[in-house]
Amino acid sequence: MDARDKQLLRSLRLELCTEVLVDGLVIQYLYQEGILTDSHVQEIKSQTTSQRKTMMLLDILPTRGPKAFDAFLESLQEFPWVKDKLKAKRKEMTVQDPAGKARVVVAGVFKLILKLWL
Repeated sequence: MDARDKQLLRSLRLELCTEVLVDGLVIQYLYQEGILTDSHVQEIKSQTTSQRKTMMLLDILPTRGPKAFDAFLESLQEFPWVKDKLKAKRKEMTVQDPAGKARVVVAGVFKLILKLWL
């Protein structure tokens, strides 16, 4: 998982914990796609509350390779508003330029800079 996606999950962690129930289709889809192992699924299911289950998933996902974030998005079929929000926020966050240097592209910042210069 790239740094932008890790940062996105970290920045929306508490919101995701209240909006997403991972115990159903989410972890089963991620298991089916090979993102989660059987032990990951068992570890998530062993958590006592739905928020802790989601937190555990959010702890595991960044370690599961480059396809983990996109698979997580696809697993959110029962939570389309969360999926849409993640996609929108992802577009606003850090992107890599061809030289490999991080560049922050945040909606509204450019307008603010223009206002300051004008």
